[in-house]
Amino acid sequence: MRFKSLFMDIRPLRQSPPFRRLWAGLSVSAIGSKMTVFAVALQVYNMTGSSAAVGALGLFVLIPSILFALLGASIADAVDRRKLVLATSICQAAVSVLFAGQAFAELNQLWLLYGLVALLSILGSVNAPALRTFLPRLLPRELIPAGAALNMFTMHFSSILGPVLAGVMAAVWGLKACFLLDALSFAAALYSVARLPAMPPEDTLGRSGLRAVGEALGLIRNNQVLWGALFADLSLTVLGTPTALLPAINAAHFGGAAQTLGLLTGAMALGGLFGTAFSGPLGRVSRPGRAMLLACFVWGAALVGFGLATSLWLVLGLLVVAGMADVICVVFCQTLVQVTTPDSYQGRVMAAEYVVNMGGPQLGNFRAGIVSSLSSPAISAVSGGLGSIVAAVLVALAAPALVRYQMRTQEDKEATPVSERKVECSCSQNSIY
Repeated sequence: MRFKSLFMDIRPLRQSPPFRRLWAGLSVSAIGSKMTVFAVALQVYNMTGSSAAVGALGLFVLIPSILFALLGASIADAVDRRKLVLATSICQAAVSVLFAGQAFAELNQLWLLYGLVALLSILGSVNAPALRTFLPRLLPRELIPAGAALNMFTMHFSSILGPVLAGVMAAVWGLKACFLLDALSFAAALYSVARLPAMPPEDTLGRSGLRAVGEALGLIRNNQVLWGALFADLSLTVLGTPTALLPAINAAHFGGAAQTLGLLTGAMALGGLFGTAFSGPLGRVSRPGRAMLLACFVWGAALVGFGLATSLWLVLGLLVVAGMADVICVVFCQTLVQVTTPDSYQGRVMAAEYVVNMGGPQLGNFRAGIVSSLSSPAISAVSGGLGSIVAAVLVALAAPALVRYQMRTQEDKEATPVSERKVECSCSQNSIY
């Protein structure tokens, strides 16, 4: 294998101008959004001096996401998704302007900040699932893993750069500058979405609401690839997310210094960047379900080592490995969900994945904290890692279609005789659905 092939596959940026514009626009907007997350948390803490008040922001993000994601995504399966994303993005930009307005007016009202965060979460729960349906429309099937990796790179890069920029700007110009820059950054996202072609759902069902949500849940339940991938991803985060343990681990082994806590906190994000930067081989994996479960196993093993290790550099290295495994798992999960979901269900199934991605880490940190308080941080980390490994094994046994699923490129299909394609199609449907 050539060394060059290890690096992130950027063919989607070269081959698809619409995807390139969308990726660039959303990358700019993502940095602005992370600045707002930083600024809101700091403003709440400056107002209250309470970590609990800051922590409550997570509830105002999580609860609306769970309540509105599937119902909102049912709309995405009945209307032009580009128009829906454009409309919700405009509303998100308006909320960012309100954040900036309250900062300039120095209102300092806690209820207002919580309300704006909840409103932004509601809009995001409709916007994000609809936005994720764009990938199969803009890229051929064989480039979807590379496109997902590029999107993951944006997420991790913005998670690092956004707070850093926000900290500098807050120190120099105040929090109002962070909110204002986020509002301005939406212009890049709006431009890139507006330039996309129309994206009405294929074979649209023409309806939305609870019945449409129930149909999507039924599809997931009867599709081993879908529920297996989603359950594996959910298990990884619910059983293994270690973020809540980092302060206690830092105090127990490394003296509790703020500097080492910063290193521990950034290690997984750094692993995420490494995982996307060296994601080139992921596009050549023919059995993504098997690779995803293997990544879950590596994630669990890294967390077991994290709980047992006492050397700072070893702990940092294991967290980097865990971050890389997390990226691989998410890339393959998104790929499997997108290539196996009928277009008319894309919005609702993407919403289910969105809920998994939003709720899993929050529940995982809650689990880790409870187990740690009842035993110790080390036991919480080790048990979470072992639980992730066991969950991956159980998914492999319960969803054999996920393990067997094989990606086929368009070139592979064209090289297959017509008679064999018919047999292959029949077998594939029986094994997956």
